[in-house]
Amino acid sequence: MRDATIAKNYAEALLSLAVKAEDAPGWGKLIRDIANGVEQDSRLKLFLESPKISEVKKTDILFQAFGDNVPRNFLRFLQTLVRKRRQMLIPEIATQYEALLDVYEDRLHANVTVAREATAVDEARIGENLSRVIGKKVIPHMNVNPAILGGVVIRIGDTVMDGSVRRRLANLRGKMLAS
Repeated sequence: MRDATIAKNYAEALLSLAVKAEDAPGWGKLIRDIANGVEQDSRLKLFLESPKISEVKKTDILFQAFGDNVPRNFLRFLQTLVRKRRQMLIPEIATQYEALLDVYEDRLHANVTVAREATAVDEARIGENLSRVIGKKVIPHMNVNPAILGGVVIRIGDTVMDGSVRRRLANLRGKMLAS
């Protein structure tokens, strides 16, 4: 729990820097790419967590690796993480940053289940309709489940909107049996 709180504090600081640089989504991609590298590359992870490598050497290597390829304040942020021995929180910082960025940009993510593969046009239309209904930008994440037979099932947080044919048939069956 403590690491999540610390990571959120660093993510807030990073978002503040990104907003000042007017590139919050770009910085989000940078921190996510680095987090993916830490999670997937065992050599990078070992390099970052090794106590045998001094913080000076680590910050120098970060400068050599990123140099002018990332904004200066982003690089300083990474170097600060190393100096404060928080570099292993990068994946959690990236996750917290993404959540904060969603709030900052007033958007939600929706899990949308359909019976068959949706086209890009269908996906865009679903996102637009959900955005209009909810009043925030909604990013749909599409899933296919033929068991729903047709229609759509939408999950946003704890809210489920079930417009599937399967549910409608179950409701109709219940009404017919009740009669």
